Amino acid sequence: MSAPLIVLLVLLAAALAALAAWQVARRRRRQAAKRTVVKTLAPGDQRIALVLNPVKAQAPAARTLLAEACELAGWDPPLILETTRQSPGYEQARRAVELGADVVLAGGGDGTVREVARALANSPAALGLLPLGTGNLLARNLGIPVADLAASIRTALHGNQRRIDMGTIDFDDAVTGERRSSAFLVMGGIGLDAEVIAATRDDLKKHVGWLAYSEAGVRLLPGRRTKMSISVDGEPPQVHKVRSILFANLGRLPAGIDFIPEAKMDDGLLDVVIMSPRSLAGWLWVAGKVVTKYPRNIPVIDYRRARTVEIKVAQPTETQLDGDLTGAATSVRVEVDPLALLVRAPSPDQQHPRPQSPYTMARPSFRAGSRN
Repeated sequence: MSAPLIVLLVLLAAALAALAAWQVARRRRRQAAKRTVVKTLAPGDQRIALVLNPVKAQAPAARTLLAEACELAGWDPPLILETTRQSPGYEQARRAVELGADVVLAGGGDGTVREVARALANSPAALGLLPLGTGNLLARNLGIPVADLAASIRTALHGNQRRIDMGTIDFDDAVTGERRSSAFLVMGGIGLDAEVIAATRDDLKKHVGWLAYSEAGVRLLPGRRTKMSISVDGEPPQVHKVRSILFANLGRLPAGIDFIPEAKMDDGLLDVVIMSPRSLAGWLWVAGKVVTKYPRNIPVIDYRRARTVEIKVAQPTETQLDGDLTGAATSVRVEVDPLALLVRAPSPDQQHPRPQSPYTMARPSFRAGSRN
């Protein structure tokens, strides 16, 4: 089979997936809205902090619009803490919590969101999202308008709030040999999905956004499977030849594609997807199942639900969390942290009521002297 024909078939499968997702997206959003339990906030003062990645193109606009929104609401100016390459958001968010922030906005890509979320886990402070990256996976899954900065600020300040699960991960770094820990909010993986991210061209990503991943995916689909040992919820490990294993808290990808339609953000479980195609036909089989929501199992993809997952592989294999590379690993342990994170999201009817502070007494000003 010629290379152009392979590309054509893959693009056809992607087009079918997008078409099917578009047709059912509204119905699923309505169903999700009915399932969503949110707390509507009433008027009140808030202390706002923004952890901002300054290299993002919209960072200056985010500063300006957020300051204007706080002034309009009659609140103190926001505390703004910039990330650095050495400190990508965790320390800044911890400082914001220590200074009494009611809501900490993550202004950046999925990596910034993940670092801020780690700092806010199991705390009363809420996470607000200013999606300034390429994937913006959590924002998309929460229904936050990723292409409208002003609207995302309104959601972060005046939206409803709910608690969602987080995933935690420990893995052996194949380069340093050290045991590392991190977290994820949407989806992590080991194998092909991480290889695709590693192979995606930065210049292409700047021009076409998340569509750049499809170019790398087409190149890497016809690869070898890897033997991986998988243990779910402490069960005896099983060895499979796989191309990729995903562990997901949420299942929606860019373009509205529900890769794991049954994944819920607040059920205390992770959805584990084991993919083992060894040819283009196998991948088309997977695409067909995803597009049609075929309910029965097929041999090349397996879905499981679990609280913990342990994966071991003989050779160092690339890993990723929420679309960011996290290095090659030989051992991975994933666990869900139920309802660990309080987030601001649009209400089911897309209205944005004004917020209520959990504090009812007068509090110290959140002004100069606390800003860095």
